[in-house]
Amino acid sequence: MLNVIVSLAVVGVTAGRAQSLLGLAVGLISVVVGALARGRRGPATVALAAGLMGVVWSGVRVANSGPIGSGGGRLGAMVAFAVAVIGAFLGARALARARRAS
Repeated sequence: MLNVIVSLAVVGVTAGRAQSLLGLAVGLISVVVGALARGRRGPATVALAAGLMGVVWSGVRVANSGPIGSGGGRLGAMVAFAVAVIGAFLGARALARARRAS
């Protein structure tokens, strides 16, 4: 008897995973800039815009990817979406502080 074990898990960086990583990078940039904005209008606007771009990019990736574990980047896009939402929130909060201070 010959037993063959076939793994369906995709190994390596696929195109879908790379797109999810791009969304994560944009989301992380928005989190860092939003955390460091401290009520300044310029960095707060950058953080808000980057966070919204990350939300859109990750949302499109989640909508167009295959199931989790297929190499389509769905789980990474979900994480990137959450990070981008946090970054957009930090940017919006810093922008509100900047408007209140002026």
